[in-house]
Amino acid sequence: MSKIIIHGGFFSESSTNLETKIAKQKALIQIVKDSYEYLQIHSALETVVYAVSLLEDDELFNAGIGSQIQSDGKIRMSAALMDGTSMKMSGVINIEDVKNPIQVAEVLMNVDDRILGGSGATNFARKNGFEAFSTEIPQRKAEYEAKLKSTGTGTVGCVALDNDGKIAVATSTGGKGFEIPGRISDSATVAGNYANEFCGVSLTGVGEDIVSGAVAPKIVTRVTDGFSLEAAFEKTFNELKPFDGFAGAIAIDKNGNMYHQDSHPSMVFASFDGEKEEVFG
Repeated sequence: MSKIIIHGGFFSESSTNLETKIAKQKALIQIVKDSYEYLQIHSALETVVYAVSLLEDDELFNAGIGSQIQSDGKIRMSAALMDGTSMKMSGVINIEDVKNPIQVAEVLMNVDDRILGGSGATNFARKNGFEAFSTEIPQRKAEYEAKLKSTGTGTVGCVALDNDGKIAVATSTGGKGFEIPGRISDSATVAGNYANEFCGVSLTGVGEDIVSGAVAPKIVTRVTDGFSLEAAFEKTFNELKPFDGFAGAIAIDKNGNMYHQDSHPSMVFASFDGEKEEVFG
């Protein structure tokens, strides 16, 4: 019954040469299979944190290690977690100097004030044992110094359905690069990360477009109201067209159906159900 699907943003966050493509394919397949094994003896909620942590630790992706540098030279990251069973969401927005923002979001799941931003998020992390850690890598520093502006389409995420039929979703981003300090992406909002007992959705793309389209909750609500996963995606993505919204999404419904779609090529993703693997081509 258990299923898992992950995404790692769009090609436009980095080089699109064949070497990079193959490296991302291999990384995503390894992470999705490792996470599927983890899912066999853990809940969906625990598994999405595990999977996104692995993605945050891989510098191929723009989250955690390898996060983009903002216009003032600092890295600020955002991440969120949602439990489809309890309908609780937790997250951090513009947190600094932590290795795994999604793990801070996990701790916040059990706190009354579940979404924290800026210095409050960073201070909470320190008080809860998350040591100071620079996620800056030489490639991002070189891009920043050369003013090679990213198109802002780098995020990682995971949706999981566990053996008890429970759904959870987690999303993490290192930002779009060179943004105004204080800019808030979709990743730690319901627009980019949403789940209930019927469906879970994680987004990547241009945060402003995803927020404008309220993409994740629209898909989940439509599935809840009886749409098939494919039909919910089709209607929601059609609503992005009037403003040329740039988005990609992954999802799993309560019946174990997995789906993914992007409005512009190409979202990188991988899925696994214990037998069949799928990875972007």
